[in-house]
Amino acid sequence: MHGFEDDVKRFREKDFEANREHFGKLGRKQNPHTLFIGCSDSRVVPSLITQTMPGELFIVRNIANLVPMYRESVEFLATTSAIEYAVQILNVKNIIVCGHSNCGGCAALWENPENLSHIPHTRKWLELAASVKDKVTLTLKSADHAAREWLTEQFNVTEQLTHLMTYPYIREKVENKTLQLFGWHYMIHSGEIYQFNAESGHFELLGG
Repeated sequence: MHGFEDDVKRFREKDFEANREHFGKLGRKQNPHTLFIGCSDSRVVPSLITQTMPGELFIVRNIANLVPMYRESVEFLATTSAIEYAVQILNVKNIIVCGHSNCGGCAALWENPENLSHIPHTRKWLELAASVKDKVTLTLKSADHAAREWLTEQFNVTEQLTHLMTYPYIREKVENKTLQLFGWHYMIHSGEIYQFNAESGHFELLGG
């Protein structure tokens, strides 16, 4: 079991003290410029890969970086309400949907549903990416497992960007050019990030 006592003390004595003025400004207000929608995978650290400070990113994380399509409901909608708050209250200027390599959620799309019977809520959640599997099947003509993995992860990112555009207030801001949407595919083993180019329809190396 990992104990965090020493880590917390080190943060307070080193990192916090080094940035005391910055944290002081954040004490009563946040003004993030970007909503980052990423996977809950422990290997994906948004502030690390974007080199951002506390207060810059409003972060939503869930299995396979999924975005439910817009709907009004009396249910408890965690991801939907976080998106709503970021766009409508915090007025973020960017939304990044960040997928990643070796994504277990994307891999699970290819599993026999019976193999996921012991995780029924995860299986239900992954229905938000059901169409991704069909798109990959239509696109990929070979049995290349690595290519299927990459395509699934990338098509999943573009599918979630499409879902974001079902939110009326997001569509309005995108059309008014006051909000930008970005799709990323983060390669854990190399540190590379590929960004979706809507004009070419391809993911291109960012900062290469």
